[in-house]
Amino acid sequence: MGILNVTPDSFSDGGRYETVEAAKARAIEMVAQGADIIDIGGESTRPGHTPVDAAEEMRRVLPVLEAVIPAVPVPVSVDTSKAAVARAALAAGAHIVNDQWALRDEGMAEAVAAAGAPVVLMHNQKGTAYRDLMADIIAYFNERIAFAASAGILRERIIIDPGIGFGKTPEQNLEVMRRLEELNALGCPILIGTSRKSFIGYALDLPVSERMEGTAATVAVGIMKGADIVRVHDVKEMVRVARMTDALKRKG
Repeated sequence: MGILNVTPDSFSDGGRYETVEAAKARAIEMVAQGADIIDIGGESTRPGHTPVDAAEEMRRVLPVLEAVIPAVPVPVSVDTSKAAVARAALAAGAHIVNDQWALRDEGMAEAVAAAGAPVVLMHNQKGTAYRDLMADIIAYFNERIAFAASAGILRERIIIDPGIGFGKTPEQNLEVMRRLEELNALGCPILIGTSRKSFIGYALDLPVSERMEGTAATVAVGIMKGADIVRVHDVKEMVRVARMTDALKRKG
């Protein structure tokens, strides 16, 4: 999954793809580099970000979706937690909803169900307090999966994301990665989004611009432990890491 942030303030690539032309060119480039999904987001979620309303998010995202979807031969996801944005994006042809708050916004589950779209449910919370880190995350997913099913979303269309970098300390992020295989018990595809994140900087004492090798380590370990989708900025390099890891792990 190639990341396409059409925002002025994302932590790594804010401001680079704000124009429709630049965003479309980047999407085409990522597909040529091996991306299987393009994930378009219109609101930064970095620590300290400035929230935007649904109207501003749609102003950023919809023209890009309308340009990118016919230009690439792969599914396009919309990275949003707002039901209004998801509905508009799905109407514009988006294939997947990537929701960092796991259907918390009123009407989000119904919008996804009505479209028959796959959805990514990410673990997220305010604060970093846990009784038992992985047990709490698994309990969260069980509750959100049940909620999705009650709204008519088919289980086979649910993807789970442990939310690396969200509601977790650097040490907790490392623990989630070490214990990622425990999420396989839920029976849903697993997505991880570790690319260039601060826990890599914490481990290596490196700025955002120098975290590619650290990201590569998380991609390889994540795939070995059961991740099915890796969400990344550096598509060309991480496709190679993923393919090599697949060759080591899987037959055929």
